[in-house]
Amino acid sequence: MTGVPLSHFLVLAVALFTIGAVGVVTRRNALVALMSLELMLNGVNVAFLAFARWRGDALANAAVFIVMAVAAAEVAVGLALVIALFRHNRSVDLDEATRMKG
Repeated sequence: MTGVPLSHFLVLAVALFTIGAVGVVTRRNALVALMSLELMLNGVNVAFLAFARWRGDALANAAVFIVMAVAAAEVAVGLALVIALFRHNRSVDLDEATRMKG
């Protein structure tokens, strides 16, 4: 019995990254932009693990764990910024954030 080919993993990774990139570029809501950014990071992680599995390298799992930890910290900081933006503007629209002065 053979495993899943590398190309299937890469198609999934590209799809996740593309959906995330389109979400970051087209959406004005800060929360949706953060979720799209997480999709992009997950796509990169899937590709990283696929290549690690293809090469037989187990050390990549630790690197992906570090990327996930950094992504969790990024979400915490991003959510704090979104909350501050909402308290100031009563909106999470990213266009409102670009108009802030001070």
